[in-house]
Amino acid sequence: MEIIINKTKLRLIRGDITDQETDAIVNAANSGLMGGGGVDGAIHRRGGPKILEECKKIRQSEWPKGLPTGKAVITTGGNLKASFVIHTVGPIWRGGNNKEPELLTDAYRNSLKLAVSKGLKSIAFPSISTGAYGYPIWKASLIALSTVKEFLEKENKLDEIIFVLFSQSDLETYKDVAKEVIPNV
Repeated sequence: MEIIINKTKLRLIRGDITDQETDAIVNAANSGLMGGGGVDGAIHRRGGPKILEECKKIRQSEWPKGLPTGKAVITTGGNLKASFVIHTVGPIWRGGNNKEPELLTDAYRNSLKLAVSKGLKSIAFPSISTGAYGYPIWKASLIALSTVKEFLEKENKLDEIIFVLFSQSDLETYKDVAKEVIPNV
């Protein structure tokens, strides 16, 4: 699925985020920034040791207690096709009454702001917090797509945003939500 919002191409695809040839891919990281399971582990494995080296420097200099939920930082892409990795921490789902929606919105918005501040033109997102962190896919996709739409309505410095969904069912959910959130889809 492809949508144009304020001159920016928004695409929804099924695939592996580590294969994307965008300026940056977003890592659904944990606060430790040292790699882990799911998307985080895959990015660190495919990207190689340079990503971990830069993450360690960020932990030493900027975030010694770990990257707070909703914040975003950037490192090299190492051996990935993408030049950079934007690491953001999504919220763990605890029923929805512990600021999860606001924190998930912050994770997407801060990643987009960081990409624009670095002059990047294309970015690929996974579905943040919907794996091990348990965020319900429908609710998370609604926040993800609404946040991107609102950002692009004010900002047109990005050429392309791709949501790279791991499963066909997640892709179908994102497509269904896109039809609700974005007029004329």
